[in-house]
Amino acid sequence: MARNKSSIFTVLLILGGVALLLLAGVTAIGHFFGSSGNPLSFGGKIGVIPIQGTLDDSHRILSQIVQFREDNSIRAIVLRVNSPGGRVAPAQEIYREIQRTTRKKRVIVSMGDVAASGGYYVAAAADRIVANPGTILGSIGVIMEFLQVQELLKKAGVSLEVLKSGEFKDIGSPHREMTPRERALMMEMLHDIQAQFIQAVAQGRKIPQEEVERIADGRVFSGKRGKELGLVDQLGNFQDAVTLAKRMTGIQGDVTLVYPEKPSIGLLELLAQTAARGVVHALQEFLGPRMAYRWEGWAKQPLQPEAR
Repeated sequence: MARNKSSIFTVLLILGGVALLLLAGVTAIGHFFGSSGNPLSFGGKIGVIPIQGTLDDSHRILSQIVQFREDNSIRAIVLRVNSPGGRVAPAQEIYREIQRTTRKKRVIVSMGDVAASGGYYVAAAADRIVANPGTILGSIGVIMEFLQVQELLKKAGVSLEVLKSGEFKDIGSPHREMTPRERALMMEMLHDIQAQFIQAVAQGRKIPQEEVERIADGRVFSGKRGKELGLVDQLGNFQDAVTLAKRMTGIQGDVTLVYPEKPSIGLLELLAQTAARGVVHALQEFLGPRMAYRWEGWAKQPLQPEAR
């Protein structure tokens, strides 16, 4: 009797050990296939990063891209772009980080109402672009604005004296018009930054540079026209972009969409930060010269033509 009990215990122990080994093996295989892009894997996660509004700062978006890129449970990233663009440097920083990410996992852009100028600049770095037929996109160009207040100062009886170490030290000053030489220097820099935009689109979209140059005069296009020009890969909505991401990564079945975590912040702190950012932004917009990859139509007309 004791021998039978010992035998049963031994069998159960062996079976338990085998079960644990099988469980460990399945877990390891699932982790390996889930992070390596195995085309036969079932289920998976897709990271979704919204790129909304004017691109004035890239820090938040960059950190989100890096976080999702290094997370092995996330198989692909969908960037939901709804932006008229913004400052040059943030757009270029985001573009570069997207380029770096495409070497490790798929990045698909889903365009909303607008993906113009800098909004299109960042999108061009992705593996694929999906846009609605009526999305406003393009506006490949650079804009630079200088505020002029000399007439207002005259009426207020205010004058300003400037001492400078070189001829161009106060170029773009708001209290006087630019000289022809200053304007020529600014245009030279503007054309340089425009060429960078054209090169980025040509490289990202794999379009001959001369073809991009022909449409790089600031004009905007519909998503439908953008597809004809090679600026867009596929017409569709956000869900179509998710489906494309699943197909490109071999995800079968349901998928989990993962959004960046929102930082916890108190109401008073949020209001204070929002007010401070608003004041700083207003001062920058009012006083400082601005060179930007930005479509001006965002603030000056409806986001979309109305169908009536």
